[in-house]
Amino acid sequence: MKGTKGAATTARFRLAADVEQIDFWSGSSTRFVAPGVVTDREFGLFEWNLPPSGGGADPHSHKTFSESFYVLSGTIGLYDGDRWISARPGDFLYVPRTGVHAFRNDADEPASMLILFAPAPPREKYFRELAEVAESGRTLSYDEWTELFAHHDQYRA
Repeated sequence: MKGTKGAATTARFRLAADVEQIDFWSGSSTRFVAPGVVTDREFGLFEWNLPPSGGGADPHSHKTFSESFYVLSGTIGLYDGDRWISARPGDFLYVPRTGVHAFRNDADEPASMLILFAPAPPREKYFRELAEVAESGRTLSYDEWTELFAHHDQYRA
């Protein structure tokens, strides 16, 4: 892309209104702030919103990307592979590839955080598929869940 006076474009801007959001059956929602297609697959940045006492992910790991969590509001339980930590605004957790981690909201107030995936896997496909399974009313067996997770580089701990 060319910018002003023939210079190469060095930045990309997205309007908040153009960011896709998925609402989950748990009351959680995620916004694909900067998926890999926007960042040349260098990273993916998602906003995750959790309802009071709801939403989250069980302990799991990924083989091909790291994941980081930055708390924006509320209190979020973050699992670092050894223990659950009550994380508050400004707290940060980095999880290297293969590191076991999880998150949840145990508090009586909503909470939100940013999740950064690096390099950027197509995590939006995983979250869309989870939403589709719930919306369709399909019931997956343990083996079918395991296959779906593995397809998206997610492994139960």
